[in-house]
Amino acid sequence: MLIDQEEAAMEERNCIGIIAEFDPFHRGHAHLIAQAKAALPGAPVVCAMSGPFTQRGEAAIVSKYARAEMALRCGADLVVELPVQWAVSSAESFAQGGVQLLHALGVTHLAFGSESGDLSALRTVAQTLDSPAFSAALRPHLQQGLPFASARQKALEGLVGQKTAACLTQPNNLLGIEYLRAIQTLAPELEALTIPRVGAAHNAPGVTEGFASASQIRQWLLAGEIETACAQMPGPAAGILRGQAPAALTYNARGILTIIRRMTPEDWRALPDCGEGLEHRLCRAAGESTTLEQFWDAVKSKRYAHARIRRLTLWAYLGLTRQERWTEGVPYVRVLGLCEGGKGVLKQAKGLGRLPVLTKPAQVKRWDERCQRQFDLDASVQMLWGMCLPEVGQALNEWAMGPVVIR
Repeated sequence: MLIDQEEAAMEERNCIGIIAEFDPFHRGHAHLIAQAKAALPGAPVVCAMSGPFTQRGEAAIVSKYARAEMALRCGADLVVELPVQWAVSSAESFAQGGVQLLHALGVTHLAFGSESGDLSALRTVAQTLDSPAFSAALRPHLQQGLPFASARQKALEGLVGQKTAACLTQPNNLLGIEYLRAIQTLAPELEALTIPRVGAAHNAPGVTEGFASASQIRQWLLAGEIETACAQMPGPAAGILRGQAPAALTYNARGILTIIRRMTPEDWRALPDCGEGLEHRLCRAAGESTTLEQFWDAVKSKRYAHARIRRLTLWAYLGLTRQERWTEGVPYVRVLGLCEGGKGVLKQAKGLGRLPVLTKPAQVKRWDERCQRQFDLDASVQMLWGMCLPEVGQALNEWAMGPVVIR
């Protein structure tokens, strides 16, 4: 009877989930966590975070362990790793991987920032994008030769009106819509909570209302303006950042150019989201370019977005192919860090049994082949991240790494 009561109490307990990169952790992230906690007092905060590389096709500015510790010292209770295949994919795949992880951990509410702050409008767009009516409306625009993003926008405007469809034109709204689509498909019981974004817009320069964007902070770090960057971060996060060397693909440009110059059209076609002649454009540009920036600029067009080209470059560098996009979904939950409040979440996750929970690398040796392949893949990717530092040091041994624990 007592066990039944404990299980019932666990089921009723709220748990907040956030999907993020924290690249690096800044005031906007702290604001999101604080607002989510205010909406659901007493609920622990679980973050599904990208590992060494990010969705924009770039090396994370500092290590995943440093970023996990930043989040934990600024309000999060548990940080788990979004495996690389989902972390460096489109917004749709990124969202699906994050929702799978949070659902496995028993999260009840997914909190995310958005420009609109209008959950009803975002949900309308999400439901429309998955409707048969949208597929029918999209087809004629694609047949006219419009790029997918433009065709999608026009089809959506015809179904929900220009005002509601405008949600899709802003980056945080777009990601939020993909979260809602993933929830519809993978975890319908998960509730959504959107927090209006404050301060500088995504990728905006400078500081607005006391908030700088992550891209601006990264620019300062790469330019050596460490204290300028730290001044726009919460104190605990800034303290962790100081002394960390910032990573970037361009620090390993020669090695990456060597890889892509050796690739054939068939090699490019083996990557996700590559085809329809893009492979020939990539091969030609690789042979003619002397920098990564020159390569990306040579390939991008109205049809092929810059972010897509960067992600393809990253998949090539990491040695990933379509085969690593497993239809079965995320194989396990890898814990990167936790504090006292995260222990209860892990206990709940183990009770739910939706995915195995990895706290010690040695555990994976007892699990199935797919779990072992995932860990080997993430360990390899971590070593390649080390090659993107200003000075190459000794490779980090993932088999020897445990989670960051804040007591």
